[in-house]
Amino acid sequence: MDRKKLVLLLGALIVAIGTAMAARSMFAGASAPQAEAAPVVPQGPKVLVAKRALPIGTIITADAVGYQLWPQEMVQDAYFIDGEADMAKLIGTVVRHAITAGEPITRGGLVSPEDRGFLAAALGAGMRAVTVSVSATTGVAGFVFPGDRVDMMLTQAVSGNDDGPELKATETILRNLRVLATDQSTETTTTPDGKTVVRAVRTVTLEVTPRIAEKIQVAETIGTLSLSLRSLADNQGELEQAIASGAVDVPDDVSKADEERILRRAAARPQDGATSFVTGGDVSRFQRTTMPRTSAPQGAAGDGGAAAALAVPTGPTVRVTRGKDTTVESVSRGAGALLDRQAQGVGNFGRVSGVGLSTLR
Repeated sequence: MDRKKLVLLLGALIVAIGTAMAARSMFAGASAPQAEAAPVVPQGPKVLVAKRALPIGTIITADAVGYQLWPQEMVQDAYFIDGEADMAKLIGTVVRHAITAGEPITRGGLVSPEDRGFLAAALGAGMRAVTVSVSATTGVAGFVFPGDRVDMMLTQAVSGNDDGPELKATETILRNLRVLATDQSTETTTTPDGKTVVRAVRTVTLEVTPRIAEKIQVAETIGTLSLSLRSLADNQGELEQAIASGAVDVPDDVSKADEERILRRAAARPQDGATSFVTGGDVSRFQRTTMPRTSAPQGAAGDGGAAAALAVPTGPTVRVTRGKDTTVESVSRGAGALLDRQAQGVGNFGRVSGVGLSTLR
């Protein structure tokens, strides 16, 4: 091979090696930066919006609403504007129309405590408002605020007569009651730095069903009522149990919004089913755990009524409990009227309290 061809071959080899190295460097290098679109920040004032879904009757709290930037061209006169609206006056108002999460709050959508029909607007459909008296000990020392949920306990003592000491018992007769107001206020008082003011209250207004309202009125005549504050997590746990047991039925063909509405209604429903109770024997070994045995009516016997004997009824009998006293009466004496009273009057007492009983034997 002549010298000229050798030089050309060597030059071609050098060019090929250079080209390969350049290509390798190009493919192995960092990829070209991609252009990212800058986030569009709304230009306009901040308006008051709902942080979560607010059904009808919801009492506005500080964590339920907040200010958010809103396009200037979409701002309406009915909106609450940051810097113009007084947030302190909005706390404690009630939602008149359902508001979805992220939706602006309008002036016509809230009812203030000074407005006519305020308490009626706070009540859900088919619900009633009932007020109970509380003290520092029975009202959780003032730590119950509007919007909280409580359970109601009934404490009573049943006389033991000649059967030993009286029976002392406390029952949780009602659960998941929403607090509408404490005393005559539906708002939570706060200090200038945002801290909640705890104050003793004398009355608490609760949202209940008509049936529960009747039970509360009877329970107040039986013993002492006390409130216990519920955890925020309790409702979700009990709702999941109710769904698993089939107590709450959610159809398969409902929309997501309807499903959420059904679950919210079920979670907010007061409960007056099976009660739990504790007797004195569960607290102290020197207290009894069973219902006292009641004595049958006594009548005069013998010459001049000097001796008394137990009157033993003949035939069918009914044991009637009125308050803390129990008597045994014969069905033959006005059976219809007695059983009617048993079903309508005394029977209600037995359903208010597991300790107050009414039985037919």
